[in-house]
Amino acid sequence: MNAMKYKGYAARVEFDADDRIFVGHLAGIRDIVGFHGASVIELETAFHEAVDDYLAACAKLGQPPHAPASGKVFLRVPPEVHSAVIMAAESEGKSLNQWAAQVLAEAAHLTCQIPTKGRILRSTG
Repeated sequence: MNAMKYKGYAARVEFDADDRIFVGHLAGIRDIVGFHGASVIELETAFHEAVDDYLAACAKLGQPPHAPASGKVFLRVPPEVHSAVIMAAESEGKSLNQWAAQVLAEAAHLTCQIPTKGRILRSTG
């Protein structure tokens, strides 16, 4: 995914054709933090300011900011599902982590319209 990143936070950006501006928000956190800009430079500046303001507001309130996703997911599944997943990964010549990362990325793409470009850039396992 092509995304702006700053201090570990990523931006989700769309173009508002009515107002002719780019509108973005911080992706992957529970708080709603938005920003906008008429150009890429304005958008990037607003994104950095939004992250800095968010972190400052959290510090002022004495609350920890919601951290971006770490990339680690722990799941509990029934033993028969675990066994089937292991077999599926092995049949594709992949580790369990590689297989699960691909399947989750594809499911997220279908559900959230997140571009995956058909591959995982980094997978441990």
